[in-house]
Amino acid sequence: MSKPTIPIQPSTSLSSSSHSALQMLVKLRHPVLPAKHNKLSFKILCSSQPSNPSSDQTFTLKSILLAIPNWADSIKERRMQQKRSLYDHEQWLQHRSSSRHIRHFLSSLNSRVILSLVPPVIVFTSVAVIIASYNSAVSMHWLPEFFPVLRSSSLPYQLTAPALALLLVFRTEASYSRFEEGRKAWTKVISGTNDFARQVIAISVESPSDALLKKALLQYIVAFPVALKCHLIYGSDIAGDLKNLLEVDDLAVVLSSKHRPLCIIEFISQSLQMLNLESSKWNVLESKISCFHEGIGVCEQLISTPIPLSYTRLTSRFLVLWHLTLPIILWEDCKWIVVPATFISAASLFCIEEVGVLIEEPFPMLALDELCKLVHNSIQEAITNEKKIQAQLNAKRKSHCSEHSPNGRPTI
Repeated sequence: MSKPTIPIQPSTSLSSSSHSALQMLVKLRHPVLPAKHNKLSFKILCSSQPSNPSSDQTFTLKSILLAIPNWADSIKERRMQQKRSLYDHEQWLQHRSSSRHIRHFLSSLNSRVILSLVPPVIVFTSVAVIIASYNSAVSMHWLPEFFPVLRSSSLPYQLTAPALALLLVFRTEASYSRFEEGRKAWTKVISGTNDFARQVIAISVESPSDALLKKALLQYIVAFPVALKCHLIYGSDIAGDLKNLLEVDDLAVVLSSKHRPLCIIEFISQSLQMLNLESSKWNVLESKISCFHEGIGVCEQLISTPIPLSYTRLTSRFLVLWHLTLPIILWEDCKWIVVPATFISAASLFCIEEVGVLIEEPFPMLALDELCKLVHNSIQEAITNEKKIQAQLNAKRKSHCSEHSPNGRPTI
């Protein structure tokens, strides 16, 4: 039988001081705040509530799994932005020295290709360790008998190994052909720039306005390779590169344009039209601009159309499946040696594939900054030599005229 509940009635015998103390205690525990403070406290309480634990765990797991790939990608992209240098005689001697193998091996940890292989090599080596541990546990009867040993015949691998080798070779060869095409395109751009500048330097001008136009025209010609380089390489500082090549007003127009190389070509074309030139000379100079348009077309085609993605995906999937099943194939003959064998195989084959991916985009691999600087220095030297050569030839002409006899025959 349940006991009757006795309702608690407020005591009428409390003194006024006890009653005020009780009210003070209630206010301290449950303070009455204004409306806006109530909203603020509600927001704080809501924000302090723990979020969905499953989403937090998913985010943490994802961040942990992507930590190493993100680290490797950041190093690779940072190394991609480093400036390449043109080889001189000393670098060629070092390049073919007998100690190059030791030097290359000791600098392996600084290679962006090797650092980019850290994620896949770790994954496939870990898979090999798991499979080897599982097979060892089954062989030692640590697991129930219905767990099978993961092993298979090596005949399928012997049949598919040549296919994988040919796939990697063709992939790398296709990437190198793109690299070679980009190098040839830039060779034409550089030679065309030098030839164009040489013909502009040879123009004789009389009026001061034409002299200023000629000077500006040479500036535009020098700026074109720089603008094309910044147009092709991601993260280039075109404002800093063109700051010392163009006037402030011209630079503002170029920077406001969506296609900077075409904008500089328009500057060149308009400058040629404003110069007082004969029609034959103007036609010759105008035809030189086609070399710039051709260079832009080839470079943009290379940068916008990679090797067919199905080919790249096929190579990647083939490599992944190959190394996921490699420990199962090698377990019968190698046992725990499958771990170093998988490590070596993944490091070697994925390295070849990574080189193909890197040189597929040729322009970051070329020394374009050095080529642009070489063009600038050669044109500046040509301008300086023009004045010296003209002074030297004028001096020879005067001396030749003074050596003639009065009857018009030169003296011996």
